[in-house]
Amino acid sequence: MGWQFWIDRGGTFTDVVARSPDGALHTHKLLSDNPDHYDDAAVAAIGQMLPDGEQVTAVKMGTTIATNALLERRGEPTVLVITRGFADALRIGYQARPRIFDRHIVLPELLHTYTIEADERLDATGQVLRPLDQAALREDLTRAHRQGYRAVAIAFLHAYRQDIHEHQAADIARDVGFEQVSISSEVSPLMKLVSRADTTVVDAYLSPLIDRYIAAVQDQVPGTDLAFMQSNGGLAPAEAFRGKDAILSGPAGGIVGMARTSQAAGFGKVIGFDMGGTSTDVSHFAGTYERQFETEVAGVRMRAPMMSIHTVAAGGGSILHFDGSRYRVGPDSAGARPGPASYRAGGPLTLTDANVMLGRIHADFFPHVFGDGNQPLDTDIVATKFTELAGEIDDGRSPEQVAAGFRQIAVANMANAIKKISIERGYDTTDYTLATFGGAGGQHACAVAEELGISRVLIHPLAGVLSAYGMGLADLTAMRERSIEQPLTEGVEDTLDRVAEELAEEAAGTLGARPDHVERRAHLRYAGTDTALQVPLRRTEEMLDDFETAYRQRFSFLMPDKQIIVEAVSVEAQVSSGIELPDDEPHDDETATADEHAPHSLEPVAEVPMFTGDSWQQVGLYQRADLPAGQVITGPAIIAEDTSTTVVEAGWSARRTSSGNLLLRAERRADDILLSTARDPVRLEIFNNLFMSIAEQMGVRLRGTAQSVNIKERLDFSCAIFDAEGNLIANAPHIPVHLGSMGQSIRMVMRRNAGTIRPGQVFALNDPYNGGTHLPDVTVVTPVFIGDDVQFFVASRGHHAEIGGITPGSMPAFSRHLDEEGVVLDNWLLVDDGHLREAETIDLLTSGPHPSRDPQSNLADLRAQIAANERGVQELRAMVEAFGLEVVQAYMGHVRDNAAEAVRRVIDALDPGTYSYEMDNGAVIAVKIRPDPASRTATIDFTGTSEQLESNFNAPAAVARAAVLYVFRTLVADEIPLNDGCLEPLEIIIPEGSMLSPTYPAAVVAGNVETSQAITGALYAAMGVQAEGAGTMNNVTFGNDAYQYYETVSSGSGAGDGFDGTDVVQTHMTNSWLTDPEVLEWRLPVRVASYEIRRGSGGAGRFRGGDGGRRRLQFTEDVTVTVLSGHRRIPPYGMAGGQPGALGRHWIEHADGTTTPMDGCDSVDAAAGDAFVIETPGGGGYGPPDRTGQG
Repeated sequence: MGWQFWIDRGGTFTDVVARSPDGALHTHKLLSDNPDHYDDAAVAAIGQMLPDGEQVTAVKMGTTIATNALLERRGEPTVLVITRGFADALRIGYQARPRIFDRHIVLPELLHTYTIEADERLDATGQVLRPLDQAALREDLTRAHRQGYRAVAIAFLHAYRQDIHEHQAADIARDVGFEQVSISSEVSPLMKLVSRADTTVVDAYLSPLIDRYIAAVQDQVPGTDLAFMQSNGGLAPAEAFRGKDAILSGPAGGIVGMARTSQAAGFGKVIGFDMGGTSTDVSHFAGTYERQFETEVAGVRMRAPMMSIHTVAAGGGSILHFDGSRYRVGPDSAGARPGPASYRAGGPLTLTDANVMLGRIHADFFPHVFGDGNQPLDTDIVATKFTELAGEIDDGRSPEQVAAGFRQIAVANMANAIKKISIERGYDTTDYTLATFGGAGGQHACAVAEELGISRVLIHPLAGVLSAYGMGLADLTAMRERSIEQPLTEGVEDTLDRVAEELAEEAAGTLGARPDHVERRAHLRYAGTDTALQVPLRRTEEMLDDFETAYRQRFSFLMPDKQIIVEAVSVEAQVSSGIELPDDEPHDDETATADEHAPHSLEPVAEVPMFTGDSWQQVGLYQRADLPAGQVITGPAIIAEDTSTTVVEAGWSARRTSSGNLLLRAERRADDILLSTARDPVRLEIFNNLFMSIAEQMGVRLRGTAQSVNIKERLDFSCAIFDAEGNLIANAPHIPVHLGSMGQSIRMVMRRNAGTIRPGQVFALNDPYNGGTHLPDVTVVTPVFIGDDVQFFVASRGHHAEIGGITPGSMPAFSRHLDEEGVVLDNWLLVDDGHLREAETIDLLTSGPHPSRDPQSNLADLRAQIAANERGVQELRAMVEAFGLEVVQAYMGHVRDNAAEAVRRVIDALDPGTYSYEMDNGAVIAVKIRPDPASRTATIDFTGTSEQLESNFNAPAAVARAAVLYVFRTLVADEIPLNDGCLEPLEIIIPEGSMLSPTYPAAVVAGNVETSQAITGALYAAMGVQAEGAGTMNNVTFGNDAYQYYETVSSGSGAGDGFDGTDVVQTHMTNSWLTDPEVLEWRLPVRVASYEIRRGSGGAGRFRGGDGGRRRLQFTEDVTVTVLSGHRRIPPYGMAGGQPGALGRHWIEHADGTTTPMDGCDSVDAAAGDAFVIETPGGGGYGPPDRTGQG
């Protein structure tokens, strides 16, 4: 038996664990990129560590080559072959903009650089509608090959159902001479075209790069078994390692190492805490690896099994900022060069420097590798910089206290990240052990554990190189999955078993050896929902029990009236690594430090100063290598080693176990710090993040449990928390038009139920004249009782696809009275004494002149909103328990004050302005903006706006308030939460009886979606900030008595000073996603014939407006199509001499070849075979164009 090398080739360092023939382990660490000394770090490490005359029998490696190539966009030039009509599918994606308040919308760069549309089409069941035109495709591929392309990704609509066309195309590509051919039905045979095609492009883009790297390594170590870590946590033989499986290669090794070593130490439920220089990865393990089958990496949507890892931008190199009111840690990093200030390369202050300042890292016991290569950390520059920063902040804190404040924020950020992979999924972290690894983890582990109520921390002897160790412990693994989409009934078992057997054979063939173990799983979800949970593939009734147990843990309730769907089957085949770890001694909490043979008088190697408990103390510093088994170190203390430093906090002890682990335990809870209610910039940032985390947790639960496509896939919802007066404190930002208007909903509930609200009550409303905006947006409000009084409110608002009205989808074009728009929920008591008033609610939804066509779906979404609110209630109560009611209330005020100050800084630079904005229907929105520099306030006056309209373009005053809130938030350059504090320096004047403050029973359905965009356009024009983008949501609904669907089709965004507009992207008051075409066709009687960029529709200018889109939907049943839109008569304006964007238009193409034009707001009946076509407006240009008409 020869040597084995287990290698984690990271972005900065390459870590190596070598196993000699006698089983001994040796470690090594070297720079990943050091071209003056070696070509490849992994090969160099083998050469440095392998004794002369010895043989290498196995190399197991994780590498960031693929990840870095993806981040830096330097993979193989790639051709995308996709179904005709979908050439722009990956650019358009799901239409959403990544950062909701950015006026300059930046989308991730595409990986492929050449697109071919193949003439072929399948339907949603896999039946061939149009055979592949092979001759035309051969000609197109030959042309691309002549241009030098050698990698091709093939992704056809519904190929996960039927792969015949993709295989035909692949044969042609190989015949033409393409060397890398990736097809979506093999790469990711699951529903969703956009993410499956993205994954296929990733595979084609990265695989050649990986193949070249593998060949280079094999040349250096010929005849060696070479295997690579995959994103799913299993090793693959070199010849089976693919680009799409390489993205999380390094981090996956860390999880395997963490899981295996924790189990050997006697801990089966662990939170992985991997803190490095740039970021921190957190993960969850409770006996099985958690994987996700859909995620986004570096802006690319991935539909492939990956370890479930949450990354937060808080590492040792995270840069420290003070913005005048808040301490901030990251998200930017100092990287390896220049690195932290202490690294002697002119870097900024970072989290590592804070630890140096606090004496948690000591230069004498840290590698001397800085400056000229052999100097210690520079503690003088750290002290100087923190002294300067403390003077700049000038809040009475000493430099040490400033450093401690930044560290507190980093700890809170990391704890919030762990909540996302634990508490949000229904796990109680107090039952877990925190398994810490990575170079910086030990410095913060105790503090992070305390934030989460965790009382044990495990640090393995190889924690500094645990990812490399995990490579050696991992099994050879092959995973295969296939879409099923059938109900879970007795009759489906045979199908599932057959598919699982086929997948197992495929997986075993990849491994090249007989598997030791094959695990078969079914991915189950409730019909109409979007969250699939994995259970072992067994008999139907057993899978049902497993699913309900898992679902109840995750979401706290079940849906017994819903059918359960088998979304997919997956198989995992494994060949064991054969490496068994010795079990550690038992760990009984009651005898945590008991060991009568343990030495208790070990002297530290040094007594060093450390800032802890708000003062300097002399603490013992120990070398980990000196600790004998059983040795207990009581905190505060420092334990140093070559690859990391561990800080044992006060109230904790550290014990070396028989196998060399460090087991840290909380001997007593840290003394509760009595927080003052006075504003503190450190606590301000912590509470700001905590409030945001609560709203985000609510959003995760709502999306996971909702039934309607609008909420779970289009993300047309918002969740928020409010103080006792109904002021917005924090929100999970999805749809801006919701955010500024939900406070009115809270205040209505308070007013209408004053003195009568009881625990266990939940209210629902959509009445535009009593706290709502338009009827499809239903708000669910839950009062939060602390003791006997309501101290907070939580609320969730979701767009219900059907709420009644004169047309299916509840977005009528011609409504003139509120009753024509659907069922009104006016202060409806939805839950009383903790019980859902189901029968009464169904009666309400089916009453009135135009009842809901789908009351059961309404009820399902209301249940999901109740569950989301309950998550917020639980978290707010936990905050009060941790910090006290007065402190939580005080910081709700402080975060509002902080937002108000940020807006005042905008007002300081704001010039007066006026604008009169005419809409297509002739209505005018007039606005005057009058800043008052003396008081640092501004008046936004809508006097002169048109009177209340006969049409449905009226908007309740809450909509104008939301638009003002959004616009001023986009002018704030800093990352602040959007809350009611943003409105405090603003006086908004809206004339009663105008279209922006109508009286009952005026119709309002278009006000929320169309008038809100127009208000935004008027405000930007008055400020002279940027050209108009969209100015409309292009609302399209279609349906009949059986189906209803609603979508907003994106336009181009407006250009501004210094930036072009963006093509086909959601702008301003909406950011809803578009349903994937495969999902849409599977669930509804429609075919998406095409969706493409409408090139040339953006306004010309020095900076050009974004182009709109062209979308064509063909119906397979008779439906009613309704459109609410703008900019069909008046184009989106340009700014500063820029040209306006093109007008939008839409029409019906009938099966007989005739067309029916449609007005901007219109409703028509379409027959089966007819198609609806919409062209959306382009954004306006900015600045005068040159002579060519361009910028």
